[in-house]
Amino acid sequence: MFLHMLKPVLLGCLLLMLLFSGLGSDLVMADEKPVDPAFSTEEKKAEKTAEETEGKVEQAIETAKENTKEAVDAIHTKTDEIAKKVNESEDAKKYSAGILEPIYSMAEYMSFSSFYWLAFAVMVSGVISFALQLIIGKLAVLFRGGLSFSQILTDIQGLVISLVGLFYTTQAATENSNFTASPAAVLSAAALGLVAGFFFYLRGQATELEALEGRREEARITRAAKNK
Repeated sequence: MFLHMLKPVLLGCLLLMLLFSGLGSDLVMADEKPVDPAFSTEEKKAEKTAEETEGKVEQAIETAKENTKEAVDAIHTKTDEIAKKVNESEDAKKYSAGILEPIYSMAEYMSFSSFYWLAFAVMVSGVISFALQLIIGKLAVLFRGGLSFSQILTDIQGLVISLVGLFYTTQAATENSNFTASPAAVLSAAALGLVAGFFFYLRGQATELEALEGRREEARITRAAKNK
């Protein structure tokens, strides 16, 4: 009698267990996304290709660095060899002396304070003129809607030459005259160079602006001729 009453209960528990196990398996299957074998293969191929490409790029960079280093070393070696041969050549020594001898002679002849005073003023004027032309002059041209890179390079060259000349003029004046020992001479030369440099800057800027207007007028005439 007891077993007869327990049988429906056992059957109900069994059905509930089967129901929950089925739902659990469905939920697990729903959470799991199917993996496309073809997509997985393509992804692996893409990753492999990217790794190979990265490796080739790194290898190319390393090769380029090695080749560049070898080229630079070869140039240095060749330059040293050429310089050694030139230094040992009697003809080269003769030509070098022919170039330097008149310069030395002129330097010895001009070794007096007034010459260094004038040279110092000229170098200062060059530094002031080209520096202002590079900073202010180019801004003025840029505001007018034009800029010449060749003129920028020319001004940079002039500034470098003036600076080098100023350094060596000062050194030579210190060694060969009493110019640098006189504060009055140094200050007066610097003042003259400052005024002259500002004047040359104004003339240079005006010339560059005139050249800009001339280029614009020439372009306008060319366009008008093409439109006819």
